[in-house]
Amino acid sequence: MPVEFLADEQVAAYGRFDGEPVRAELERFFFLDDADRELVGRHRGEHSRLGFAVQLGTVRFLGTFLSDPLEVPWVVVDYLAGQLDVADSSVVKRYTERLPTQHEHAREIRSVYGYRDFTDPQAAAELQAFLASRAWTQAEGPVALFGQATAWLRRSRVLLPGVSVLARLVVSVRSEATDRVHQELAVAAEQADRQLAGRLRNLLEVAPGARVSELERLRRGPTRTSGPGLERALARAAEVIVVGAGEVDVSGVPANRLAMLARYGLAAKAPLLRELAEPRRTATLLATVRGLEAAAVDDALDLFDVLMATRLLNPARRAAQQERLAVLPKLEKASVTLAGAASALLGLLAGTDGEALDVAAAWAVVEQVAPRERVLEAAALVEELVPDDASLETVMRAELARRYGTVRPFLPLLAEALPLAATGDGQPVLDAVRRLPNLVGRRRIRRG
Repeated sequence: MPVEFLADEQVAAYGRFDGEPVRAELERFFFLDDADRELVGRHRGEHSRLGFAVQLGTVRFLGTFLSDPLEVPWVVVDYLAGQLDVADSSVVKRYTERLPTQHEHAREIRSVYGYRDFTDPQAAAELQAFLASRAWTQAEGPVALFGQATAWLRRSRVLLPGVSVLARLVVSVRSEATDRVHQELAVAAEQADRQLAGRLRNLLEVAPGARVSELERLRRGPTRTSGPGLERALARAAEVIVVGAGEVDVSGVPANRLAMLARYGLAAKAPLLRELAEPRRTATLLATVRGLEAAAVDDALDLFDVLMATRLLNPARRAAQQERLAVLPKLEKASVTLAGAASALLGLLAGTDGEALDVAAAWAVVEQVAPRERVLEAAALVEELVPDDASLETVMRAELARRYGTVRPFLPLLAEALPLAATGDGQPVLDAVRRLPNLVGRRRIRRG
């Protein structure tokens, strides 16, 4: 079978050395422990022992035996020769002189270390189960899944099959997993609402007078940071939510598989989606609209956050600061008068040595700085202009109230369009937000 998803270089490297192993790979796959040394030591001749060790390390590293055991990077031979105290590693070239010896060694390694053929029914079943689980839970492409398969075969000591055999299995397993995703999503949509599949298909139609499909229109996010822009963003979120895709229980499908399907649907053109066969079309549209619903809600909330900061809170804060700056000269002048009066009074107090203070004398000292009326006016002005926390909040509230028109158009949609939820502490705030539509329409009553 052709292996279209593998590059020619990947096919050529399958079951072969692709360059020299790095140091960590040599130590992991070609290091000989005591049991390995004992087994290798049973064979006569340095070339035979070294050749046996090369085959042992090769099957560990590649997951298969090579038709030519010496078709390995020479660094492998040198690394093994050093462990076996073989001074001249080139003696291994004699190992290929007798083919039966190579085959006997391969059979011995398979027997001692438990290597199985891929044709073993249990080995094939185990790999099938591993790949099926992996394909179902992970949104991996065929190349990645092929790599996982070869890694599993090496770990499980199952000799690699032909590249076409393994590629065919990967394609088959991925196809079955994909069909299962489509089937389960379509069934979930049917169970949630029998009319949902029809509403999803209607999104692919172009309304009379429109230039694009409903799905394409709903894909377009907000482009302007303004009250009307947020109103349109909230209306868009409400349109997507009312389709009902978010009400479907998709807990039986892995989230990453659902996300991958949604990415495909959000990027594909409506005619292409319309041509998909069932149940793939319903499954793809369900995942797409669920992803679009999340995106539309996020877009609306992000725009609301930006709008509140740039059009409401920041301007109100700047206005409050400007109001404070406007009265600063008066405050400075009054403060200078009070500072002079206080300094004179403190000087008088310092010279009394604990004696009773004569009020008339105190006023006389203060009036040398400024007339009594001016001092009293300065004190009153400072008291009026120096803010406490409550007065600053009052100024901010007043500025926010003056900008109420910025938020008034979208308040009803903010409360009703988005699927908002809150913790116990935040529930009162959410309840207040949901009462906003009732407050918007009420007339202000003037009390005499």
